[in-house]
Amino acid sequence: MQVEVISLFPEMFNALTQHGITSRALSRALYQIQVTNPREFTSDNHKTVDDRPYGGGPGMVMLAEPLAKAIAAAKQRLAANGVQPHVVHMSPRGKPLMHEKVMQLSQLKGLVILASRYEGVDQRLLDTQVDEEISIGDYVLSGGELPAMVLLDAVIRQLPGALGDADSAVEDSFVNGLLDFPHYTRPEQYEGLTVPEVLMSGNHAKIREWRLAQSLLLTRAKRPDLLAARSLTKEEARLLQAIDSEQEQASS
Repeated sequence: MQVEVISLFPEMFNALTQHGITSRALSRALYQIQVTNPREFTSDNHKTVDDRPYGGGPGMVMLAEPLAKAIAAAKQRLAANGVQPHVVHMSPRGKPLMHEKVMQLSQLKGLVILASRYEGVDQRLLDTQVDEEISIGDYVLSGGELPAMVLLDAVIRQLPGALGDADSAVEDSFVNGLLDFPHYTRPEQYEGLTVPEVLMSGNHAKIREWRLAQSLLLTRAKRPDLLAARSLTKEEARLLQAIDSEQEQASS
């Protein structure tokens, strides 16, 4: 995957390229990334990338021209390698980033991300140059760099070979529409609390069933909307029914 990012603060992306899973994936050439500062495409001595909004109001709006030139240069680099670009703008008014979208983006060969700043971006730039807007939550940040890194972290870990254990991505939260099950490690006793016996039984079928049941319980308690949005398998319905029966018996 080839990634192009348009940002006023390219150095922020060192957190992505120099640390953790995303750094290792880069060293394995699972993806390439170039971060471009739109100030490089300005024509005045002050390298201006923003101006006052028409109609008045607080803050500044990013100019269309330097952003359009930066995006065009990114597209040209991708096209030179035979890669079709897909342009994303990180914005609180975009569609929420969900696992399904992460998986879709991970299949792309070329991704251009606009990490904007200030009050917003000239709408004409968005109308003509951006394929979709994506949000990481219903709140406002100082800029699009952190959302861009969130998106890229989620996407890169899905690239084949990015994770040390191929099963890690499969067992992540949201992959099957459920929250992740609880995890335990050594010691067996901690602060008077013990590891569930089933996890030390060596019975992999029982462990898998226990983990699925825990995922169902946690999802129903913390994110019932996720459970309501999917159809339960026969096994999941059976497990939930068994859990409810046990709880009813315990309370009677």
